[in-house]
Amino acid sequence: MPSVDLTPYFDIVERSPAIRRLGTVTALAGLLVESSGPAAAIGDFCEVLTSSGRTVRVQVIGFRNGKVLSMPLEEIDGLQLGDKIVARGEEAKAAVGKALLGRVLDGFGKPLDGKGPVAAEAGYDLYTAPPGPLEREPIRDPLVTGIRAIDSLLPCGKGQRIGLFGGSGVGKSTLLGSMSRNNFADVSVIALIGERNREVRGFLEEELGPEGLARSVVVVATSDRPAPLRVRACFLALAISEYFRDQGADVLLVMDSVTRLAMAQREIGLAAGEPPGQKGYTPSVFNMLPKIFERAGRFARGSITGFFTVLVEGDDFNEPVCDAVRAILDGHIILSRELGAAGHYPAIDVLQSVSRLASQVATPGQKVWSQKVREAMAAYQRAQDLILLGAYTAGSNAKLDAAIRVRQELEDFLKQDSHLKSTGAETLTRLEKLAAALTL
Repeated sequence: MPSVDLTPYFDIVERSPAIRRLGTVTALAGLLVESSGPAAAIGDFCEVLTSSGRTVRVQVIGFRNGKVLSMPLEEIDGLQLGDKIVARGEEAKAAVGKALLGRVLDGFGKPLDGKGPVAAEAGYDLYTAPPGPLEREPIRDPLVTGIRAIDSLLPCGKGQRIGLFGGSGVGKSTLLGSMSRNNFADVSVIALIGERNREVRGFLEEELGPEGLARSVVVVATSDRPAPLRVRACFLALAISEYFRDQGADVLLVMDSVTRLAMAQREIGLAAGEPPGQKGYTPSVFNMLPKIFERAGRFARGSITGFFTVLVEGDDFNEPVCDAVRAILDGHIILSRELGAAGHYPAIDVLQSVSRLASQVATPGQKVWSQKVREAMAAYQRAQDLILLGAYTAGSNAKLDAAIRVRQELEDFLKQDSHLKSTGAETLTRLEKLAAALTL
């Protein structure tokens, strides 16, 4: 009779708590479940066992007057007073493995693509603390995104964190899809937080495509999902990124969007009784953001480069979430509504955008060329009204004359079809030619 390896079963028994922690539902108000017990910590996951036999997963968000406050992670139909609630603290882990590549997951880490279960190799903590400052490596190597405007004038390094800021309808998702498909990282992890249901399939099929999906892991928590599940999806994407980083991979982490993530955390904070601040955002929102962003970076065994979109409400780039994100990240890319309306894709406002590590990842030649191009763009922008009115006299400003002369060539360089991929060498060659034209 062949021997049976019982090691996996022993591991399960060892991880299981010796005492089953139970409680009882005592109140339900809106999205808040109040219970007497079980013994659980903030962030722990529990299950409500309804009288109809259904199980409702919830997450502990706080305590009040000796009661445990939880928010549901799924629909609460059938939940009643007196239902039992069981602590499941061990569920705050992500099942990870190389089989995740090419898969689409929900906030629980369960497949949404109908391709069957995912074979897990390990379990990673969702809410682990960010690595310490001395555990990080200097960022020196550029990450080629395939987007000329970024790779030439706003170069990013492996391990950098960049914010993409823009209002609705200016092409943030399209740009992210193009970067996820065309970048030169080993693995892409894409978190779609708070997206509309109809946009998810469109993003996968039109923006990402089969080629991009094959080397990506997509985590989805749409706008109709409960707030704790939207937040959990973000941390699930982080844990998956850390797994591939520990395998020595250079990971591109794309999160769309931080604003909807902040809104989800605001719902949780208000339900737990936190005092609202600016625009109703609670203190826990601004406490959560650095815990997310600081988990990206360059490390001894790999890197996580983060691109995080911020939905600018009313085109106000000074609203609270925008300010907080800009202060933490290593640069920001501004998407202009005016450029988008003019059919300029990607609608990147280069002069308003900053990569704080550009000087460390760009070549000496690239620094000189990009400076010349930026000076020409700034000179044209300052005199644009005079030029359009015909009030500018050629020959009065040599730099402006050069900027006008190569204006069309520069626009053609900065414009790029979303399905066109540009290598680093091609981008730098064209940038050098532009700079040379500006010196004639």
